[in-house]
Amino acid sequence: MKVFGLSITREKALEAVNHVRRGWMRILEPFTGAWQKNVEEARGDLLTYPTLYACIMRISSDIGKLPFSLRARDSNGVWTQVTNNAYDPVLNKPNGFQTPAQFREYWLLTKLIHGNAYILKRRDNRGSEGAGNVRELYVLDPERVLPMVSDSGAVFYQLQTDKINTLPPDYPADNLIVPASEIIHDRCMTIHHPLIGVPPLAAAHWPALKNMKIMRSATEFFANNAQPGGLLTAPAGMNEEDAKAVQEYWNKEFSEGKSGKVAIIGADMKFTPFAMKSIDAQMVEQMRYGDEQICQPFGIPPFKVGIGTIPAGLGVDGINLMYANDALQTHIQHMEDLLDDGLAIKRPLGVELDTEPLLRMDESKKAEIATKLVGGMIDTPDEGRRRFNRPPTAGGDTLWGQNQDYPLGMLANRAEWDPAMRRSSESHQLDKIDPEVQSGNIQQEALNGAQVTALQGIIFAVAAGNLDPATAAALIRVAFPLVTEDQITDMLENAEDLTPQDADKSAAEMRTFVATQKAIAAMKKALEPAHVV
Repeated sequence: MKVFGLSITREKALEAVNHVRRGWMRILEPFTGAWQKNVEEARGDLLTYPTLYACIMRISSDIGKLPFSLRARDSNGVWTQVTNNAYDPVLNKPNGFQTPAQFREYWLLTKLIHGNAYILKRRDNRGSEGAGNVRELYVLDPERVLPMVSDSGAVFYQLQTDKINTLPPDYPADNLIVPASEIIHDRCMTIHHPLIGVPPLAAAHWPALKNMKIMRSATEFFANNAQPGGLLTAPAGMNEEDAKAVQEYWNKEFSEGKSGKVAIIGADMKFTPFAMKSIDAQMVEQMRYGDEQICQPFGIPPFKVGIGTIPAGLGVDGINLMYANDALQTHIQHMEDLLDDGLAIKRPLGVELDTEPLLRMDESKKAEIATKLVGGMIDTPDEGRRRFNRPPTAGGDTLWGQNQDYPLGMLANRAEWDPAMRRSSESHQLDKIDPEVQSGNIQQEALNGAQVTALQGIIFAVAAGNLDPATAAALIRVAFPLVTEDQITDMLENAEDLTPQDADKSAAEMRTFVATQKAIAAMKKALEPAHVV
């Protein structure tokens, strides 16, 4: 038999998972012999206990408001939101009668209450048999799904359907067996069997049952005008028949909401009320302790469901982060992984639950963080503005930094391009030179200053007409062997452009300097290196 392009068959070699191992589903009698008296504590009644209801509602509703987001990972390892016609339809509308938020909430409700969530896939007719794209997802009633294992180890699921079960239209109403490829199975801790999850409700059963009994007892107590009952005594005594008659009269006229009326009795009878025991006064402490135990299996801080107070020094951000990590992260991760596998989404694509609605902050805190991210060159200005639903601006798609900021790669080689670092490096190397050699280097630096003065004198002498260029060139070659011919030519050609006023400034000094060969010889001797090795 084919349903939606899939072959649905009955396998004789399938073995159901033993129900005995699902012992958490059994609700034991509250006291010995309670079942004979038709006194029971059903799971549905426990779910109405406020703290237990609040824990389940808090987790399911908070995950329900986290939208699905299809993301792709680029070559830089950055995840960005994308669209894809193969997956967007089912993520935006899982089925015809549930919104995405209701779908996620119901998924978590079945998981937290029953320990297992079964989601049936509905495919289109494209591709080969059983290989079409998933177009709809349906969360099934866990009590009507039975995991089964074949002799070869393959997993199947028997669907015990009826007309009111949440199955797609046109599905047969009798029992079906579908392969594991058509079911997304999310489960809590698998204590007894790898296909059977045990919900946190199992661990919270006894403290919830205890508190339910305390509340029922308190309800009956206050329904009796907060009177715990008492004794009727007769000084003269009475026979058994009269005692039963008085008891029936008293219970009929002054119980079940009739307490507080005026009783008229004779025979000098006296009513003595019972006093409240000290243990009854600790009811609030008992219930608070039980409520804290209920919160433990769900991983919810008690103050998130109105029990106790928020720890000192813990801000709103810290509260939300602690709650998300302890109570929600595991369920979020399981849902993301199961959707990737169930919808056959391959890397670099992946489904994520957007946690932004959960961790919303006040505007001032949000602005402070956005400013730090942009100022720290982690986000661009446009990305920071997007957090506040603001449009992009010109140049806002670029990271901005200050002029004195350098990339780390440039700082590693700073001595190659920074003159200050180069001088520092040379000074460091100079410290390693022998002091006598270092003294010679200083003397050479001083002679370099004399060279500059001598060259200026020759050039000014040429400009003043006191020295012809050919003689000046010969002097420069002899006195300054490190100066090239091109440099000599450039200096002498530029000397002709000097004005007489520039040359007259030191003409007398220059004439004295170049007057005799003795002065030139003395200059040459002074320019000789004086290194000591």
